Amino acid sequence: MKIYIEKNKFNESLYSFMRDCGYMPFHDSYIRPLIPSGYPRFHIYTSETDEQYILNLHIDQKKPSYGKQAAHSAEYDGQIVEQEARRIQNNIDQL
Repeated sequence: MKIYIEKNKFNESLYSFMRDCGYMPFHDSYIRPLIPSGYPRFHIYTSETDEQYILNLHIDQKKPSYGKQAAHSAEYDGQIVEQEARRIQNNIDQL
C-alpha cells in the first residue's frame, strides 16, 4: 500500500518522522515489529520525487526463507495494512 506525503509538510527529516511513528531503520527501509521476536512486522520502503515522499507499506508475516526458491510472505493490502496506513496518515495529518 502506498502512502504519499507532501515534502512541504515536513519541518523534520523523513528519518525523524519514521522514528516518531515507531519505525526503525533497516538496511534501505524501515521496520516496526509487532512482537519481540521480529515477525510479523510492518516494513516500509521509501522513495521520493521533488514534491513528495512515497512510503510503500507491507507486512512481513514471517522471516523470508531463501534457498532454491524465494519465499517472501508479505501482504501489501488487507485490514491490518490499512489500519497501519491510517495510523501513519494520522501522524502525517498532525504535522
